[in-house]
Amino acid sequence: MAAIIGDNEIISSREFHLPRERVFEAWTNPDQLARWWGPNGFTNTFHEFDLRPGGAWRYVMHGPDGVDYPNICVFEEIVALERIVLRHLSGHEFLVTATFEELDGGTKVVFRQLFMKTEEFEEAKSYCAEGNEQNLDRLEALLEQIKGRPSE
Repeated sequence: MAAIIGDNEIISSREFHLPRERVFEAWTNPDQLARWWGPNGFTNTFHEFDLRPGGAWRYVMHGPDGVDYPNICVFEEIVALERIVLRHLSGHEFLVTATFEELDGGTKVVFRQLFMKTEEFEEAKSYCAEGNEQNLDRLEALLEQIKGRPSE
């Protein structure tokens, strides 16, 4: 599904054929999150993952070209099984809101990325929309891989 580009915002969504608990866990379990976060070819090293309002998430995304991209985020809101809101503070400042809606036997995730500055949004939208879709593709692949296993 293609991303929707709004005013300073990129909105992506995806439906997964797994219970909301499993999908939410892939966002909140740092071992699982590190395996899918980011566009194709990226890997992650997490330095801090304090999943609570006001908690920090510090990590480095390692690009396929060998470039490291340090990231600092602060969690603003965590509502179990429903919503995660975090503020990305390094580089472009943006707010990520991920919502998890229970569907008949599955879960719909809506991923909203709201940029604080129009100039930064205009610069990033060309690669962020596709990158967010790849991110969701990678989440889907991880969920398929761990589908039959007990929660990790």
